[in-house]
Amino acid sequence: MARICELTGKRPMKGSIIWRSGKSKKSGGIGTHITAITKRKFHVNLQRVKALLPSGEVRYIRVSAAALKQGIVTKAPKRTWKKGDEAKKKA
Repeated sequence: MARICELTGKRPMKGSIIWRSGKSKKSGGIGTHITAITKRKFHVNLQRVKALLPSGEVRYIRVSAAALKQGIVTKAPKRTWKKGDEAKKKA
């Protein structure tokens, strides 16, 4: 599965780690210098949430934490019945 938010479409972003050496001028040194730059990825903080979709369907979706904070997701109501109850009703 791709690391993509199903609601906002957020996905991993490219970035870089910058290695520096030396003491900053502010701290009394002669300044820092970049010694290496390596590639990295910034991953989305995805959460698996049981959500109520606009169609009325309840299912698990992968949503970013930012979408949860914004209130874009409507969480599914807690179930009130127990596992064996359905079998008793049918019989």
